Amino acid sequence: MRIGLAADNGEWHRGRLLGALRACGIEPVLFSLADVAMVTGGGEPLRIPGFEGELPDGVLLRTISGGTFEATTLRLGVLHALVAAGVVVWNDPRAIERCVDKSMTSLLIARAGLPTPDTFVVSSREAAMDIVRREAKPGVPLVLKPLFGSQGEGLRLIGIPDDLPQLEEVARVYYLQRFVRRNVEGWRDYRVFVCDGRVVAAMAREGDGWITNVHQGGRPSPWRMPEEAADLALRAAQAVDVSYCGVDLIEDDRGRFLLLEVNSMPSWSGLQSIVDVDISEAVVRAFLKAVYAAHRPAMVAVS
Repeated sequence: MRIGLAADNGEWHRGRLLGALRACGIEPVLFSLADVAMVTGGGEPLRIPGFEGELPDGVLLRTISGGTFEATTLRLGVLHALVAAGVVVWNDPRAIERCVDKSMTSLLIARAGLPTPDTFVVSSREAAMDIVRREAKPGVPLVLKPLFGSQGEGLRLIGIPDDLPQLEEVARVYYLQRFVRRNVEGWRDYRVFVCDGRVVAAMAREGDGWITNVHQGGRPSPWRMPEEAADLALRAAQAVDVSYCGVDLIEDDRGRFLLLEVNSMPSWSGLQSIVDVDISEAVVRAFLKAVYAAHRPAMVAVS
């Protein structure tokens, strides 16, 4: 199989995925989406470094390198073009778009009837101020999140309307979510890693403050995951139709699990540090199974 590995950012994840692919007898072509060109006038228009004018059978995507809105649009366009040509791409660009845009994730989760904190998305500061006046209570603020943010960056607590930043600071979109805090000491939420319709691993994340992301100082700890939490994570992955993901959960003051986010490009170094299962191997094996299933007739004919 001709496999591409697009893993620009993160040496640890790239190394683990590369090792897992090699253990399966695959020597992938490492490339960056930023280096893919589109050239018309003869042959395949997509020119991917290392594939000499041909397309791979599958592309395992770890990250999309940062850049301008135009550059990101181009890289997503490359992924869409690969899928349209029959290449198996994990994760599918449609799933990436649904998860990167928190408002779309929230919409799909709500339509699936899954429990999640009340969420409000508006495009004017006046509308956001009205929401804060109506929904924020003493000691129970709203959480303002960047629409395209990750790893706990840019989160703010909004207790009164004047706490809201100006439009330019939030890219002209206010994504507000009801703050959830249990009546227990400390701060804790949960990450569940789902791949190919099954739970691979899970952890609790504990922090000294309300932001518990590992990249923000949160501490991963073992967690005996209840069945209802595993079921909720699987249903969340199904709702956004993603092949592998990190699902973030939190408990409310009644002990009920709520969905926070679904991450289609999750990190798993923190999770890997506390579990025995090889997460990279699980992702690679499921991905190769999907590639083989998609291309089996052609591969059998060649052999």
